[in-house]
Amino acid sequence: MTASERVEAPIGVKISTDIEHRPDRPTPYRARVRWVDPITKQRPSRSMVFLTQDEAQAWLDRITKAASRGISVELATTELATYGDSVMDLAMRGLELKTHAPYMAGWRLRVKPAVGHLQVAGITAGIADRALHAWVADGAGVSTLKNTIAVWVRIMEQAIRDGIIEINPARLYGWQKLFKKAEDEETDPRGLALRDWDVLDRLADGLVEASFNKYDGWGDIIRFAGGTGARIGEVSGVRASDIDTNTWLWKVCRQTTTAPGGLIDKGTKGKRSRLVPIIPELRPNIAWRISRVGNKPDARLFTGPRGGRITTAILRDATHWDDVVVRLGYEYLRRHDLRHTALTWFADAGVPPHVLMRIAGHGQLTTTQRYLHPDLRSVQRAGDQLTAFINAARGLPGPKVEVEQIRQLAITA
Repeated sequence: MTASERVEAPIGVKISTDIEHRPDRPTPYRARVRWVDPITKQRPSRSMVFLTQDEAQAWLDRITKAASRGISVELATTELATYGDSVMDLAMRGLELKTHAPYMAGWRLRVKPAVGHLQVAGITAGIADRALHAWVADGAGVSTLKNTIAVWVRIMEQAIRDGIIEINPARLYGWQKLFKKAEDEETDPRGLALRDWDVLDRLADGLVEASFNKYDGWGDIIRFAGGTGARIGEVSGVRASDIDTNTWLWKVCRQTTTAPGGLIDKGTKGKRSRLVPIIPELRPNIAWRISRVGNKPDARLFTGPRGGRITTAILRDATHWDDVVVRLGYEYLRRHDLRHTALTWFADAGVPPHVLMRIAGHGQLTTTQRYLHPDLRSVQRAGDQLTAFINAARGLPGPKVEVEQIRQLAITA
């Protein structure tokens, strides 16, 4: 929006507010501020949508309070990307020049794509937490997170000085513990896997039951992610032409990710396409979805209830994920753990490491090997194998170890 296009509420005018409930929308509460221009007599307005009425009311309260202090509605409702770019020089003052580059990288590559489209006054601590979780899940390192959080904090501090907000939501405490937890989980992803398909099925049904209008598509997304080892962004990127129903192989070649102004599709993580098998449990639903879109090759197979792209944050909010997993006894479970589940199952089924590496899209074999820790049966077979070896050297009979058991042991060891 250019300067000539902006509509600002003159200082001192009376602002009216209202909240409209639209139950058919994913974010059903629209908060709106309006005022009468004393010169043109026109009635401009600004609005924003929210998931709950309390969030909408809190936004209205902040705008009203800012207007009472002489801050224009335009400034109070400006998007973070626009505001941050306009005050960057002020936010970066006092920093050494060598610090500017990593800070600007954090702003350009992470903060703006994740939350730049949100209004400054509408950013909450919860939004900041979800952005941080996404960066950690994407594999950002400690230094990257420090620089990203630091530049965001500085911009929000400027917003406090400008009177737009009162508390800095970007001051994230304890994020180092979150990062350490993520490191531990990556070291032992098997510990995060669901036990079996029945458990995955119950999770999918529970999330559907908790969602608005009980949208079945959420359950299909959960089963597909848990049966393929794909990331949620990759599930969102599936098109009808990506799945060969003759061989039942899925060519993973794109993912949905955040970008300035909304969500976009881009190449997969690592920029490499890969093939993933579609197991029989998933095939009927996939066949139905392909037929439903009329066999259009570019049709998206998995969408939200209104046909839009999905992300891990959208899935979490729409299904009340946190409440459901606690109720089912899996309070540790995140959306990304569906990927851990499938890859662990692949490993326990005896898929060779080099094949599993290709299915997972890992860049290094060491990453794949974390899923290959031997299970209890493998350990028991290892004991039988050692006994047979010792007794053979002594000329004594020992437990018979089948050739296939030895092969499986070598695969899972």
